[in-house]
Amino acid sequence: MRPGLGARRLVLKVGSAVLAGPGGLDPGAMGEIARQVLALREEGREVVLVSSGAVAAGMGALGLPRPQDMPLKQALAAVGQPLLMALWREALAPVPVAQVLLTAEDLASRTRYLNAKATLEALLRLRVVPIINENDTVAFEEIRFGDNDQLSARVAALVGAGLLLLLSDVEALYEEDPKKNPEARPIPEVERVEAVLAHAGGGNPLGSGGMRSKLLAARLAGRVGIPTLLLPGRRPGVVLEALGGSPLGTYFHAKRRYRGEKAWLYGLLRPKGELVLDGGAVRALRERGASLLPAGVKEVRGRFGRGEAVRLLAEGGEEVGVGLANYAAEEIARIRGRRSGEIEAILGYRYTEEVVHRDHLVLKEEA
Repeated sequence: MRPGLGARRLVLKVGSAVLAGPGGLDPGAMGEIARQVLALREEGREVVLVSSGAVAAGMGALGLPRPQDMPLKQALAAVGQPLLMALWREALAPVPVAQVLLTAEDLASRTRYLNAKATLEALLRLRVVPIINENDTVAFEEIRFGDNDQLSARVAALVGAGLLLLLSDVEALYEEDPKKNPEARPIPEVERVEAVLAHAGGGNPLGSGGMRSKLLAARLAGRVGIPTLLLPGRRPGVVLEALGGSPLGTYFHAKRRYRGEKAWLYGLLRPKGELVLDGGAVRALRERGASLLPAGVKEVRGRFGRGEAVRLLAEGGEEVGVGLANYAAEEIARIRGRRSGEIEAILGYRYTEEVVHRDHLVLKEEA
């Protein structure tokens, strides 16, 4: 039995390749997914739907080919988003639905993250199906998630889901590209996503956008304790079959369970700055679960204030973790390499002995 199949709260991500046909969105495909969502609700489960398809809907409505430039893509998303929601509302009737549009910036802000979480929790209590999409009309490169696979993993952490389901146009993760080698074998389960990602470059098919994005999403979800199941989205009844125990698709195991603030920290795309640590500090964090003291800081990068998130790096550039800084960048620059007992003499005051306390720190270990 794959852990998490009986989870009460699910995040279900559906890609454009599943929802769209040659002329735009496919109402039949949407209807089949809606049927399964309604069946899951009858079982007493909660479903948060992360849906692509706004751009495809806009293309179909205006009779345009796939856009190449960002402004046109954003315009088509603006045209298509209400059409997408109208189709979901019809397919899921009589269950009410709610539109939630997010950007990476929304979840990078702790306050906005908590507001989004509270809203989604309220919708689920009201027995509404939240339908989430990236806010393509305003999400420029510096604030966008990159794709809805990444968004779905962050939403799963946001709502504390027990399982993330990715519906795609592929049957599973394969050992080789099945288009090039029809004898390629599917991989039913993955214990460590990092081991697969290590080969996802160069000419390897895993290096191309679609599958690599799903692996990154599974890694992010797994590192906050949420397993991921990749399924062939156009197969009728696939979600119900897989949750019933059929060995379909590829199941990605989870490693740990971060909750609350630590789950938010782990999912941050762009912390405000970076601290480079010496070897002793890296070992103390990893081996003893210690806090970061000023003596272990070698370099301060970026501008950030007290209480903002910073990335912690080893001297070779390897990411060690992410934490909340107890001092601003310019303050840490003055006390780096010094003992905690010297902080007050150097700054004229002392907030805490630690630069980053272990209670506000997550380690980025291999999944």
